[in-house]
Amino acid sequence: MTKNKKEISNIKLILLLVFSFVIGGVVTISLLKWTPIINDVLGSSNGNTVITKNKTQVYEKTSLKAAIDKIYDAVVLVQVYKDDELTSTGSGFVYKVDNKYGYILTNEHVVNGSDSVKVVMSSDEEVEAKTLGSDEYLDLAVLRIDKSKVKMVANIGKSEEVNLGDAIFTVGAPMGYDYRGSVTSGVLSGKDRMVSVKVGSSSSNDWVMRVLQIDASINPGNSGGPLLNVNGEVIGICSMKLVDSQIEGMGFAIPIEYAMSHVESLENNKKIEWPVIGITMLNTTDTMNLYRNEITIDKDITSGVVIVECQKGSAAANSDLKRGDVIVKLNDAKVKNIAYLRYELYQHQAGDTIEITYIRNGKEHKTKVTLGKSS
Repeated sequence: MTKNKKEISNIKLILLLVFSFVIGGVVTISLLKWTPIINDVLGSSNGNTVITKNKTQVYEKTSLKAAIDKIYDAVVLVQVYKDDELTSTGSGFVYKVDNKYGYILTNEHVVNGSDSVKVVMSSDEEVEAKTLGSDEYLDLAVLRIDKSKVKMVANIGKSEEVNLGDAIFTVGAPMGYDYRGSVTSGVLSGKDRMVSVKVGSSSSNDWVMRVLQIDASINPGNSGGPLLNVNGEVIGICSMKLVDSQIEGMGFAIPIEYAMSHVESLENNKKIEWPVIGITMLNTTDTMNLYRNEITIDKDITSGVVIVECQKGSAAANSDLKRGDVIVKLNDAKVKNIAYLRYELYQHQAGDTIEITYIRNGKEHKTKVTLGKSS
C-alpha cells in the first residue's frame, strides 16, 4: 500500500507540473500579445511591419510568386514586322488551346499594319504567329500558334469580382525584348472609367472605352499583356496609360469579360458589324468645321453631336433627323460628343430601334431610329 501511494503521489506531481507549464505558457503568450508594457520592451507586430522601441523593421509577409507561376509561361512577347523589319513590340497571353493550336490575345494597335507577327515564349523560343482577326474599336486581336509551342494557358477570372484597393499585377514586355517577362504590381485604382482614345489614323479622340484603372507601372510594350488578380487569374488586358509630365501611375486595362465576349468572332476573322445611324457628324465644339459647312448652332449648346448629312437610304434618312440637328441623347444616355455617341451606339446591334433626342431651332425633339449595320 505504501508503494502504491508513493506512485500515485508521483503521478499527481507530474500532472501538476504539466498543468503548471501549460497555464504558464498561456499566460506568457497572452502577456506578449496583449500587454502594452511587454510591447514597449519587445516590440509589436502590425501587418507587414514590426515596430520596436527604437526602430521599424519591415519583413515580407506574403508574395505574388505563387500567382506569377500560374501565368508566367502563358505570357508572350509579340514582335511585329513590316517589309521584314521589326517595327514594334507588345505583349500577349495564351488564353486557349484546341487539338492543333494555341490562341493568344493582344491589342489591335500592337499588330496593326503588320506583314507578319512572331511571338517569343517564356523559354525565349521565337514562334511564327498568324493574326486570325482584329478590331480597332475593341482594340483586340487574336493570334494563333502551333499547340506544341504552348507551355501554359492562362486562367480567366472576372474583373467584376475585384474591388477598389485589391492587389493586382501585370506580366509583360515593357520596352521590348530586353525587359520581357517583367512583373509590376499595384492596386485596382478605379472601375468603369470612361477614357477617350483615337481610333486608327484619326487625329482626334473619337472613341470612348470603359476600362479598369490601375497604378501598376505599364510602359510601351506592355500593351496586350494580362492584368491579374492575386490568384493569377486574368481580369483585364493592359491597353494604355495617360502620358503627361504631371501624371504618374495611371494605366488602363480592358475588362476581360468584354474581351472574351468577342473572341469567337475574332478567332473566325468575322468582321464586327457595328450598328450605324447613317450620318456624318461634327462635335458642337468644332466651330471651325461647322463654319466651313455653313452650319450655325445656338451658342448655349456646348455638348452634343451636330448632323452634317443624313446618308441616302440610311436609318437617319428614314427618320425625322435633318442637317443641323444636334443629337444630345441616345435613349436615356447623354451624348457629350462623337466619342460618347459611338460608345452608346455600339451597346446596341443592327436592327435595334433606339430613341434619339435632338435639338432643332432651340427646341428638344425625339425620334425613333432602327439601326443599320456597318458595311
